[in-house]
Amino acid sequence: MTTPPRTPRTHADAVEASAHTSADAGIDAVAVERFYAAHMQLLDDGAATAWARTFTDDATFAAPSMTEPVRGRDGIEAGARAAVAGRAAAGEVHRHWVTMTVVRPAEDGADAVSHVEILATPRDGAPRIELSCVMRDRLVRGNGTLLVAERVITRDDRPHG
Repeated sequence: MTTPPRTPRTHADAVEASAHTSADAGIDAVAVERFYAAHMQLLDDGAATAWARTFTDDATFAAPSMTEPVRGRDGIEAGARAAVAGRAAAGEVHRHWVTMTVVRPAEDGADAVSHVEILATPRDGAPRIELSCVMRDRLVRGNGTLLVAERVITRDDRPHG
């Protein structure tokens, strides 16, 4: 019987947890980093359908701007399409910068916790940090690739709740 991984409570716990390798879960930090690079470039390039396909069919996506989590790939795609349209209407380009990712093995894949900054650049304007947040993902393997099964976003400027 395996003991479920515990949530890191301190920086030292997180560093220790990040030391786990692919031997523990079949998903290592390098694979996760590569996944996020491709995943976020799809979103930033406006490829909502392709981006949504990086989630499982029954994935959940929760963010503070939502009253309820979005459930399922179709709902996630609809939200991405609306975000892409909103950025186009505002005349802005957004870049999602995923940093300081800690990957921990989980029974069905891996848990990844990352800091994410969204850089917004308006046409003929200066870039600004639009948002700073923490992204918590449950990653699984599906069809030979990584997929997001669950995503929870918390904003740095709002109390956790």
